[in-house]
Amino acid sequence: MLKEYTLKEKTAKGLFWGGLSSGVQQLLNFVFGLILARILDANDYGLVGMLAIFSAIASTIQESGFTAALTNQKEICNEDYNAVFWFSSLTGILFYFILFFSAPLIADFYNKPELVGLSRIVFLGFLLGGMSIASNAYLFKTLMIKERAKIDILALVVSGVVGVILVLLGFGYYGLAIQTTTYIVVGSFLKIYYSPWKPKTQLNFHPLKKMFSFSFKLILTNVFTQISNNVFSIILGKFYSPKQLGFYSQGQKWTGMGSQLINGMLNSVAQPVLVQISEDKERQKKAFRKMIRFGAFISFPVMLGFAFIAKEFIWIFLGEKWLPSVSFLQFFCIWGAMVYLWVLYMNLLISHGKSDIYLYGVVFTGVLQLFVVVMMFPFGIYPMVIGYIGVYYIGLLFWHYFISQILSVTIFDIIHDIAPYFCALLLSFVLCFYIVRQVSNIYILLVLKILIVAISYISILWVCKSVILKESLNYLKHIR
Repeated sequence: MLKEYTLKEKTAKGLFWGGLSSGVQQLLNFVFGLILARILDANDYGLVGMLAIFSAIASTIQESGFTAALTNQKEICNEDYNAVFWFSSLTGILFYFILFFSAPLIADFYNKPELVGLSRIVFLGFLLGGMSIASNAYLFKTLMIKERAKIDILALVVSGVVGVILVLLGFGYYGLAIQTTTYIVVGSFLKIYYSPWKPKTQLNFHPLKKMFSFSFKLILTNVFTQISNNVFSIILGKFYSPKQLGFYSQGQKWTGMGSQLINGMLNSVAQPVLVQISEDKERQKKAFRKMIRFGAFISFPVMLGFAFIAKEFIWIFLGEKWLPSVSFLQFFCIWGAMVYLWVLYMNLLISHGKSDIYLYGVVFTGVLQLFVVVMMFPFGIYPMVIGYIGVYYIGLLFWHYFISQILSVTIFDIIHDIAPYFCALLLSFVLCFYIVRQVSNIYILLVLKILIVAISYISILWVCKSVILKESLNYLKHIR
């Protein structure tokens, strides 16, 4: 009984600190993003966005799935961490030099000469980013979530200040590039500093062998995920314009802030907790379904609520010049409301060592997305984006089939868990719509929408005696 209470307490604290960290980060991202968006234009963001896929794939290969592999191991020693440290550090150096000399080829592909210098700055993060992967894995596995929260927030503050100063001084898109690199470098040093584990000079890659069969599948999976996630940065950058890519990137960026708030909370505890109770299927099923309910409780109002106020938000905070981003933001919010479920499915599969199924699911979804995007290409950007997002929902059904084999969770169980929160939010939207339909002032409209929906949503759940709501409020009262 004591062990269960301790795990429950760790999970609650993990969700709190993960949520606090994500919340503060998104607030800081909001402030810095607001300042930068007011100064820069869509072309600046588009140029940096063209490099997203190269950075994402190189970072994935550099990490090599070792964080998940180390977390999944029941017994682990210093040699395991040390092998990961040296592998990721040396891989980071190698990738930087490969990408450094590939910069002219990238610039030629997009026909943008300015990408040569810009890419070499962005890719600098690989030189030091790999040094912190083992330290980050230690912090993650041991649920040192408070320390990880401090690291992420400090790195964001430093990089955000640097980016704003450089942009104000007239560095333009170079300011965005240096901001990104600064975040990685500062975060890496802090992870090494806060982690009790320190690297040794001994070079021994033998421990990697026992992780490789598991992590190799995650590498392929994550590489394919990054290709799928960044397919529009290639299509829009190549066949459209940096400006159009900038509008798309802004819509996706602000949506990402909301989804990262929820995913940051769940990712901080899901895999470590599910691994600890993986041998008790009934207990794991109970914990998993509770995470689903908690995710819906937070995700639906945050993401669908963001879509509800998208136009007012963009107009007031970013300016009229960014209004073409509204549709992209709303499209991604519709998927963002459910992305937490994708995250939980992924963590459950990994906790059971099913990295092969994880790989098949990502490949299936990615291939289908590429097919749909190609088919929709002649019809324009919006049909491509709608089709792309729609495939994600098909992917959820794929994941659910295998999850149901592990925990005997039916699709009706999932619907039962999330439906109350969706219905409460939908009723709040309807109520808000009728109250504000005569309001024309955009500032008053934004405030009223937020207040009415928030108060209505909480009130409906309170009247319906929502257990998740009451447990969340109770925990906040006694947080130490």
